[in-house]
Amino acid sequence: MPNEPRCCLARCDRMVNFNEAGVLDSTGEQVQPETKFQEKLQKLCTCPPQGIIAKVITNVAIGAVAWGLIWNFAGKESLPGGKLFGIVCLYFCSVIGGKIMELIKIPGLPPLPPFLGGFSPFHLGMLLAGFLIRNIKYVSEVIVIEVKWGVIFRNTALSIILCLAGLGLDPKALSKLKAVCFRLCTGPCIIEACSAAVISHFIMKFPWVWGLMLGFVLGAVSPAVVVLSMLMLQKQGLGVDQGIPTLLIAAASMDDIVAITGFNIFLGMAFSSGSTFRSIFRGLVEVVIGAGAGCLLGFFIRYFPSKDQKSIVWKRAFFVIGFSAFSLLSCKHFGLPGSGGLCVIVLSFLVGMACSDEKDLGQKAVQDIVTFAWQVFQPFLFGLIGAEISITNIGFETVVQVKQLSLICYRVLFGHYVFGFSGSNSGYVFVGDWLWFSLEGKVIYCTGMDPQSNCPDTAREYNDKKLEKYGLYIVTIAFLAILITAPAGAVIIRLAGPRLLRKTTKGNEDALAIDSFSSKETT
Repeated sequence: MPNEPRCCLARCDRMVNFNEAGVLDSTGEQVQPETKFQEKLQKLCTCPPQGIIAKVITNVAIGAVAWGLIWNFAGKESLPGGKLFGIVCLYFCSVIGGKIMELIKIPGLPPLPPFLGGFSPFHLGMLLAGFLIRNIKYVSEVIVIEVKWGVIFRNTALSIILCLAGLGLDPKALSKLKAVCFRLCTGPCIIEACSAAVISHFIMKFPWVWGLMLGFVLGAVSPAVVVLSMLMLQKQGLGVDQGIPTLLIAAASMDDIVAITGFNIFLGMAFSSGSTFRSIFRGLVEVVIGAGAGCLLGFFIRYFPSKDQKSIVWKRAFFVIGFSAFSLLSCKHFGLPGSGGLCVIVLSFLVGMACSDEKDLGQKAVQDIVTFAWQVFQPFLFGLIGAEISITNIGFETVVQVKQLSLICYRVLFGHYVFGFSGSNSGYVFVGDWLWFSLEGKVIYCTGMDPQSNCPDTAREYNDKKLEKYGLYIVTIAFLAILITAPAGAVIIRLAGPRLLRKTTKGNEDALAIDSFSSKETT
């Protein structure tokens, strides 16, 4: 046939067919490895190209066309050394770095599990791509990233991941497990913040306010990691009758609010000129303003667009993303950096509550659109975060010392205390391990807490080199926390869950586990 792909190599003498047992020839005999290699080579060398070669050519052509359009609009700014050229190159390099990292397989070590949607080799590759662009001498001279453009794109991506965090909150689980969730989300987060403050103050000579800010950055949790991990365990029936998946999902949801609130309070204190009482009051005012603005915008999206309109899901998703990005950028513009993140969390949480009972127009449909937007914008967030790390400006020795000391204590012991009422040693040991690795492997929320834009960029606005250095230290420690603890957390959750959690034999539903925990709390 004329349209049939032609092979550029000589065809094999014998036809092969594939089945579940392996590669067999027409007589049912096993094909030799040389034949299997030749078959793969034939697929790669088809004309016109197909498979991975066609995919690479297509993606390169998309990048070239995109750059050509930008060049026609922007002119010199899209050429090497220009502002748009740096942003576009960083985006595509981040995507390429993520794809390369996904292809790397280390023999003998399990890959990061696919259910850890919050962090993957793709995200790690994007971080490393930005890091290399910043620290390779000749590359950094060609790819110049304008601070203003970086702040805008980074905060836009940040607002989208905060939307996903708010939409992922479960109001039913939060209301059922109030007391347990409160202990589990506030205790470890506050203890970690205080531990990091003490260590950073005496070793790195951080002011107490900046040390506590660092602590709340390290104490943040990634809902994407925890929720997807617990759903995987729940699907396997592990710990369901003990209520562990539901409890940890609810605790992860509340932990984010505690971490964001604490971070915003001390962020306002760090950049305010006045008494300590005034700084604390200003931080609380920013929290109230953020929560109030989030409530107003959330209730607006609840009723507009109305249900009789067309494309209501797309309009609602546009409002969620648009209001979130507008709130985050506007709060910084008006001198309220601590209000933006909480505003986004609250408005998206209210939108999720409002449409949770709808079927075709519900939370899942909006969340799918926001997830797609996150997939588009995430190279900006991770690439720009990696580009903030400069080896020449920051000594890694001190930072590594702080990270090592911060890993010594508090998580496992506090997990045992919080979960000791369960009556299952393996259950609360798993929760302790989860506190150590899953919360310590904060992943997206360590990047999404916004130290990368709030700390260094706000310090640059004040033209204070010392405060800017503190901000860059926080960014570097967050960067190291991702590189060190995220892969460890992925492996530990995958290996410890089946060994430490009891498998449910009667197919208990998660709702029954919630009720059982609630009854234990009331008694």
